[in-house]
Amino acid sequence: MYLRNTWYVAARSGDIGRNLLAVKVLGEKIVVYREEGGAPVALEDACPHRKLPLSMGRLQGDAIVCGYHGLTFGRTGLCLGSPTQARIPSTAKVRSYPVVDRWGMLWIWMGEPALANESKILHIDNSDNPRWGLSHGGKMSCACNYLYLTDNLLDPSHVAWVHTTSFAASGTEDTPLQIKADDEGVIVSRWMKGREVPPYYAPLVKFDGLCDRLQHYEVRYPSIAINKSVFTPAGTGGDDQNLPDNAYVMVSYHFLTPIDDSHTLYNWMQNRNTDPDDADVSARTAAGAANAFEEDRLVLEAVHAGMANRTTPYLDLALDAGSLRFRKGLQALIDKEAAAHAAAA
Repeated sequence: MYLRNTWYVAARSGDIGRNLLAVKVLGEKIVVYREEGGAPVALEDACPHRKLPLSMGRLQGDAIVCGYHGLTFGRTGLCLGSPTQARIPSTAKVRSYPVVDRWGMLWIWMGEPALANESKILHIDNSDNPRWGLSHGGKMSCACNYLYLTDNLLDPSHVAWVHTTSFAASGTEDTPLQIKADDEGVIVSRWMKGREVPPYYAPLVKFDGLCDRLQHYEVRYPSIAINKSVFTPAGTGGDDQNLPDNAYVMVSYHFLTPIDDSHTLYNWMQNRNTDPDDADVSARTAAGAANAFEEDRLVLEAVHAGMANRTTPYLDLALDAGSLRFRKGLQALIDKEAAAHAAAA
């Protein structure tokens, strides 16, 4: 089961144009395209006649013409034309989904359309700050359930073993974690004092020598992760609300969209408090992140397969406390939504 009355990323905005793009979100097949004026449209990808995917049809103006018998559908999902007969059947309609372009991505609302509220889409802090640089990141498909990705993004300790050439450094394997939970999600964090700057960040920080390092791992319901990495000169860290002027801050945003129970669409972007106009820095940080996330993908796809085919019990470790708390909170929201839907039926 999934939380439905929320926004998910369906695709990159730049991938949507005057073409029919088939996507799948929460197990539902959807076709997305842009009208002639540029507005995005998302419809159920199945003609109501014989369920041929509408993505196999063609665009005619702002509408889709089914490739089987020409039934035509616009943004509302209602049939606009039926060439083979004069009367349009009253049941000739498909589901229409609210969609919004924001932050270079196409967001889709999978629940009750009347509840769709654009203000609920995540805000990217410092997105309009001229002193901050933005890397638009990338995307990948992961053959694993999205909750294994949220588990991973609430687990700072895994970097010590999975990301040995990028994010790992002394302290990442054994420094205790602090956990905070609220109505929006779960945060796992820790300051590590007097440590080496890890390889990925070493060319980016603006000071020499050892550092104090904050790992802030946050996941908001249902599946948006925010990782904040802060580096200050050794002896100056510990308070992430009052940072020294030469602190280096990078915030990574991870947008996890369940394709189905076994596949997840993973989009990400990064914002940093330095080098706002340096395209080379943006390219290098994006490439380094993509390499690290590929390391995650290989591990988590194997975890998914191992858990799906396990023949012996699995166990939880102390480091799983944040992810277990998140799963419990998310399930409570899913159950509450399902109960409300049942009561209204």
